[in-house]
Amino acid sequence: MLEYALHIGSFHISVGALLGFMGTLLLVWLAGHYLRRAFDRYAATRESNLRPAIYTVSRITYYLLVLAGLMVALSLLGIPVSRFAVFAGAIGVGLGFGLQAIFSNFISGLILLFDGSLKVGDFVELESGVTGEVSDINIRATRITTNDNIEILVPNAEFVTGRVVNWTHHEASRRLRISFGVAYGCDKERVKQAALEAAAEVPATLTTDGPRAPDVWLVEFGDSALIFELVVWLTADATKRPGSVKAAYNWALESALARYQLEIPFPQRDLHLRSVLGNTTLESLALSHKAGSGQRQAATASDAPAHEQPARNETADELAAHAANTRPASAHDA
Repeated sequence: MLEYALHIGSFHISVGALLGFMGTLLLVWLAGHYLRRAFDRYAATRESNLRPAIYTVSRITYYLLVLAGLMVALSLLGIPVSRFAVFAGAIGVGLGFGLQAIFSNFISGLILLFDGSLKVGDFVELESGVTGEVSDINIRATRITTNDNIEILVPNAEFVTGRVVNWTHHEASRRLRISFGVAYGCDKERVKQAALEAAAEVPATLTTDGPRAPDVWLVEFGDSALIFELVVWLTADATKRPGSVKAAYNWALESALARYQLEIPFPQRDLHLRSVLGNTTLESLALSHKAGSGQRQAATASDAPAHEQPARNETADELAAHAANTRPASAHDA
């Protein structure tokens, strides 16, 4: 049974060779799986700054293992290595017809692994504004995990040709600015003291002294408030949680300002009514009252007695006459 051969042109593939081919591929897959798990366990016991390098070594080793296993499997199938030139030509034709994207993503993935501009564990911001942590760099795409535990698959070529903001490329710590406003007349020194106390209360603050200590800046004179910024350096873990960290600082700021009895203003507008449709203030009041009376009369016309309506109209007319009599004399009257 194993000697039975399948003839395809000049190739003769026996059942035994086909089983050997499939068995070799299975062994390569199992070996690659357990090899990657071994690398992951080894990386978990090392420092965080060494894990990206360990991940790169594991991926390259996996690719080499798959390539070697594929060559062995093809030789067991009866396809000599000298035939790979024909196979490479077929791949070239495929690249010309529709495999450019796959090949480009594969090469881009290798570039990312060797270049080091993007590593597993980096916190990045995509062109769409989405932020997340690099979880895996595969053959075709890179997996980004957001803080909402949403996984986004981004083609590797986009990281090579596009613009990507890497928040933790050289250093994990970054500076955050939290804007807030207080009412005019508040003591600036008390505002600074309150904001610094708020920064010290939040665990995400990197340090409270030295060149990276928190600071308070007066950045703008707003319409109804003095605009300050609390400037703090964040820890490595806090850098990857910008939303929750900013909410924590806002919470601490509000509590500290209330403790120091510093007012947080809100925009206010005073409306002064000078005229309506070209009429003076008294005329406008009379017209508004007359219009309101007319609406009430229309709403209650079916219920009100007929003799009451003239009285209401007379009241509105009296107001209009009073407004006309109290109007300042114009240049013509003078």
